[in-house]
Amino acid sequence: MAADSGTLIVGACQAGVQLAASLRELGDCSPITLVGAEPHAPYQRPPLSKDLHGGTVDAAALAFRTADWYGRQDIDLVTGEQIVRLERNDDGGVAVSAGGRRFRFARLALATGAAVRRLQLEGTELDGVHYLRDAAEADRLAAGLAAARKVAVVGGGFIGLEVAAGARAAGKQVTVLEAAPRLVGRAVAEQTSEYFRAAHLRRGTEVVLQAKISRLTGSGGKVTGVELGDGTHVAADVVLIGVGVLPRTELAGQLGLAVDNGIVVDEFGLCSDGMTVAAGDCANLPNPYVRGDGGRLRLESVPHAIEHARTAAAALLGRRAPYRMMPWFWSDQADIKLQIAGLSAGYDQTVLRGDPDADKFSLLYYRAGRIIAADCINSPADFMAVKTALAKDRDIPADAAADPGVRLRQLIAEPAVR
Repeated sequence: MAADSGTLIVGACQAGVQLAASLRELGDCSPITLVGAEPHAPYQRPPLSKDLHGGTVDAAALAFRTADWYGRQDIDLVTGEQIVRLERNDDGGVAVSAGGRRFRFARLALATGAAVRRLQLEGTELDGVHYLRDAAEADRLAAGLAAARKVAVVGGGFIGLEVAAGARAAGKQVTVLEAAPRLVGRAVAEQTSEYFRAAHLRRGTEVVLQAKISRLTGSGGKVTGVELGDGTHVAADVVLIGVGVLPRTELAGQLGLAVDNGIVVDEFGLCSDGMTVAAGDCANLPNPYVRGDGGRLRLESVPHAIEHARTAAAALLGRRAPYRMMPWFWSDQADIKLQIAGLSAGYDQTVLRGDPDADKFSLLYYRAGRIIAADCINSPADFMAVKTALAKDRDIPADAAADPGVRLRQLIAEPAVR
């Protein structure tokens, strides 16, 4: 295989585009091919769950880059081609799409992302039942919501709550059905979970916790509601199922790469073969957070996709640098803006600033006396202060932080002494 067959990036998503851009920024002049299964140019996904009430979703308006940019960077963007087979050989390999196209490569990057977790229940095939991961699904959901009166959201994670909040703000009758004892329980502490439950209730959304879904009901091929294990029937014209995602690892498995809740990579973004890289939602990596509790994890966020792709691009070029970042996330739920700085796993103390009933507060997380994360509700100044402190490996004293009259940025301590 010719040495100049260049880099193939499988997955035209945030991480895939950033990988291509980073290769060029690092001076790589060899061919780059970026292949995506969707017919659109790569686009932003977070807005899909946040603004569904205009009737249509314009993927072009959400595009990361213009068509001219790909041309100027000499990046061959191929859309509408799903890679279904990968083969490796001594000089690189070849990828084959569902349409039969073959793409030769010397270097391979996997930015395959994640797919929605689908429920295996009676009625999920009915018209009016939706999942949300891509622009086509968002477009269908937006059309359904425009005509709906009653909406049921199965899953009380961030995607589900964002759609629920938007639907309720648009005047729909909304019910959120969450199987766990609290909302977004894997991401935030009980205090923040309880805030979201109360806040959505105040806005008129019904929230059912520990909801066991038996089946989806329908008539004439159209969904009519959700039946719970106790016999309760929740009427709905539209049902959104948002119960998480699964990393896309099928192609990695074809190459014999290690897979465990994602494609296993090292701190440089390299897969188990030492040649292929994987970045973004699909990758299972060593915890990159300096104040994290160790172990391995998958991160699903725009900031992570960007920074991890930069590290992976460098590794492809033989410039290995350990991936380190301060994770941060956000969720817009109508008039509620949540911003999270850091990772709260392993916390042993929390500090509440502000008033949850006023929809403006922050919950700070500490471990062994050091701040490790914060959930900030409509409190951008607190978020920026904590984000800055964590990025610089500095602390904010817990006792002083409890006073909401004191600005957190004034409490940022000097760098920690090691």
